Amino acid sequence: MDFDGDSDDAHSVVSLPPESVSGSLASSMSSYERDPDVRSASPISVISMSSSMRAAIYREEYGRNLNNYSDVYRLPADDEEIERLGKQDDLLTDIMGGKFVPPMAAVMADDVAGETKACLDLGCGSGSWIMEVARQFPNCNAVAVDLIPMQSPTMPQNLRSEIDDINLGLEHFYGDFNVVHARLISSGIKDYHLLIDQISRVLRPGGLIDVSEFDFHMYDKHHRRIESSSIKQFNEPWWSQWITYLRSTIRNIGGDTDAATNLHEWIANNPRFEDVVYREFFIPAVPPPRDEHKPNERLRQFEEKMKEDVVGFLGATRPLLLGSGFQEEMINRLETNCLQELEERKIPQFTRLQCVYARRKAR
Repeated sequence: MDFDGDSDDAHSVVSLPPESVSGSLASSMSSYERDPDVRSASPISVISMSSSMRAAIYREEYGRNLNNYSDVYRLPADDEEIERLGKQDDLLTDIMGGKFVPPMAAVMADDVAGETKACLDLGCGSGSWIMEVARQFPNCNAVAVDLIPMQSPTMPQNLRSEIDDINLGLEHFYGDFNVVHARLISSGIKDYHLLIDQISRVLRPGGLIDVSEFDFHMYDKHHRRIESSSIKQFNEPWWSQWITYLRSTIRNIGGDTDAATNLHEWIANNPRFEDVVYREFFIPAVPPPRDEHKPNERLRQFEEKMKEDVVGFLGATRPLLLGSGFQEEMINRLETNCLQELEERKIPQFTRLQCVYARRKAR
């Protein structure tokens, strides 16, 4: 699949880790203060909720329902967003070449006498990934953790949903899982470096960590970073400007926008991990102009799905910007310009997905 006209591949993969952003690594390994009132008292699987449960879990801001437990993760948690995340998961599966990284089958194989394999999905979103785990490995225990319960009527029997804030720590999971997966959760994580260390303790010997994050920057067709670094600016490229506002807002409320660029370093330098593999994918948020002389139906379908996701993402992040002090008139103008830019396709812009998987050392 040709995204930028210069390659026949569906994605761009490099074998070397990225340069780290400026700033030192977090040095404190202490856990956060935890409030037991916002943690699941016991494992739960929720298929339907009463009105009182829904009122406790959700709050409304600017026409969208957000989770009621975390002031750091402030993207919607409503049906519209869950549907978007499910479609996004399908997109990423195509881009990354499969639902699971290569070591997954071996790690989750039911081949150890007396051991039930277990998989943990942190910030499960729509639940698409973890439900597929539960189906493909029916003898395993699968656990989905998020700020809202999963609402799937087809949840496999070996999967449970837990309401929890990952920022409160993972000590209660130490030594319990063969696989820990996390994808696109950094905007709601206070200290991703600490999270990586805690995941290393959650994993059993030989276990697998699989994490993926966007880096909250946009890139041109040559995969060079577009530098629109000031929230005082209001100029094109508009999609890059939107991401600049979003990056600033997430940082101000305590989320981590630099985690993606540090993932490889944090995992490679953790003494509990080995066999570290880094991959990156440049994905067209605003695709290059169409080449009418080289019709490609597969590419056209991909771009339509990507466009739907980008438009949905604009809607999902709008309440976050409005709730952070940006004027509604300005956000309306910016959103209109972003949509026009997406239609015209004059300024291609790519987002960068950085992925790392590794094994927990056997000893």
